[in-house]
Amino acid sequence: MINMKNIRNFSIIAHIDHGKSTLADRFLQITNAIDSRKFQNQALDSLDIERERGITVKSQAVRLNYINKKGEHYIFNLIDTPGHVDFSYEVSRSLAACEGALLIVDVMQGVEAQTIANLYLALENNLTIIPVINKIDIEGADAEETSRQIEKTLGMSVKDIAKISAKNGLGIEDLLEKTIDIIPPPSGNAESPLQALIFDSYYDTFRATVIIIRVFNGTVKPGDSIHFIFTGKTFIVEEVGYQCLGRFPLPSLSAGEVGYIIAGIKSVSDIKIGDTVTLTQNPAEPLKGYKEVKPMVFAGIYPIDTGDFEDLKVAIEKLKLNDSSLQYEPHNSQALGFGFRCGFLGLLHMEIVQERLRREFNMDIINTAPTVCYKIEMRSGQTIEVDNPAHFPSSEKVERYFEPYVKASIITPREYLGSIMQLVMEKRGIQKNLQYLDERKVEVYYEIPLAEIIFDFYDKLKSCTKGYASFDYEPIDYREVNLVKVDILVNGEKVDALSFLTHEENSRLRSRVLTEKLKELIPRHMFQVPIQAAIGAKIIARENISAMRKNVIAKCYGGDISRKRKLLEKQKEGKKKMKSVGSVSIPQEAFIAVLKSN
Repeated sequence: MINMKNIRNFSIIAHIDHGKSTLADRFLQITNAIDSRKFQNQALDSLDIERERGITVKSQAVRLNYINKKGEHYIFNLIDTPGHVDFSYEVSRSLAACEGALLIVDVMQGVEAQTIANLYLALENNLTIIPVINKIDIEGADAEETSRQIEKTLGMSVKDIAKISAKNGLGIEDLLEKTIDIIPPPSGNAESPLQALIFDSYYDTFRATVIIIRVFNGTVKPGDSIHFIFTGKTFIVEEVGYQCLGRFPLPSLSAGEVGYIIAGIKSVSDIKIGDTVTLTQNPAEPLKGYKEVKPMVFAGIYPIDTGDFEDLKVAIEKLKLNDSSLQYEPHNSQALGFGFRCGFLGLLHMEIVQERLRREFNMDIINTAPTVCYKIEMRSGQTIEVDNPAHFPSSEKVERYFEPYVKASIITPREYLGSIMQLVMEKRGIQKNLQYLDERKVEVYYEIPLAEIIFDFYDKLKSCTKGYASFDYEPIDYREVNLVKVDILVNGEKVDALSFLTHEENSRLRSRVLTEKLKELIPRHMFQVPIQAAIGAKIIARENISAMRKNVIAKCYGGDISRKRKLLEKQKEGKKKMKSVGSVSIPQEAFIAVLKSN
């Protein structure tokens, strides 16, 4: 059994692109956790999409063995976390399993929005924080100025700051020594009843569900009968161990340790992230767990081939094990068939889930346009929540509509402040506060409708600031809004998959863009096809797809004009009849292109 005084459990937290994964790579190399011949950059980013985009979307827990300068043996349980705002739930779960955190700040970028957000998450969990300035070897880097910014903005002492270059390995060993000195060892009693927190899980093809735990009290070993307090399920432990780019079995896991349990868990419903694992024979009190995560963005996911629905169901269940913030329920669309209505933490989270379904499970899917959850006060006095245009009630039954607002923090170089103010005004934002962090950077706080930032706000923010602005947001409340549902009609028939909810001011512009796009994508038929956007019975935008024509008068050479008119009238009657009985086929590519353009 390991002496708890020689264990350190800590996370690496930072804004996106500040060097978390690179620092984790150096830790792996210095502690010889990975063979130098097998080493590759971003070693803890196990998904292809993480390597391609250069971002971390899944927290990874690894055990490292380290001999310090005094020759003492220590065990580090390191958890590498994501940096993007959409994955802050991953960060909060990881922090609950730790006693400390390394807060990384890029020397050139300084303190950014997600730096502050992650700091608050760490403070909520009462963690010991070591501020770290990274990339100090870059030409022109001013570590002293960044130290002063950390002191002023984050309220941390300059003398506590570690200065490193994760890429070149400068100061990494000193940082590990500092981690031993500053971050406290875990507390707990290996002889007490078992209390272990489930903070992650994933599916293994051969061993079913693997749960990742932090043991706070007690000991668990193979053969033990364990009980999940929240779900009420009981299982026999088959294997316990620790993870370090693979699974390594151990005789037992005791208080203070982080590791995995395999217990033949087959069903997704048997697992709840944040649940407490205890022994069936000697149960303990449940741990605090996590507050329930609420999705911010909703969209439908459907298989392109309707026969793949069951495969998609299995794929989403397995993905849910690995991504507990994903929420889903079955849904049926008239246009797209059977699928799922899914809730995501943000637009990037939605993209990542869809990409993982395509890559990891070989699913051909189509997704509907993202929307948010609105609250609607009915004239009957009832209040309902609607995240799907298909469930939107008729306006005569509604008293008032409410939409979600978020508190947004934008940190930007001062020269881009005017462009940001103009962008936020277009998005119906309200400025609440502005403060200068130093001579170069300014932080602005806004209250913005969530519906305005889920489409293209982040892209436009990056464009108008040349990529230098950072952005973070959190939900605050619901406020009254003039909301409308826009239906898309093709040849007079509603296409439910293309309906959307929007603020009345934006309805005409979005409808015009959508009808023009559909005109390009739907092939011509033998009759004219009108594409309309309507609010109730009122048409607000229209495009026509002209009919394919056969030249029926080609065979007429000269002669009386009445012969030509007769043939044209006959053709006109035929097209009129065809339009009344014919249906317009909308190709799958049109749905995909339109929904992406939204």
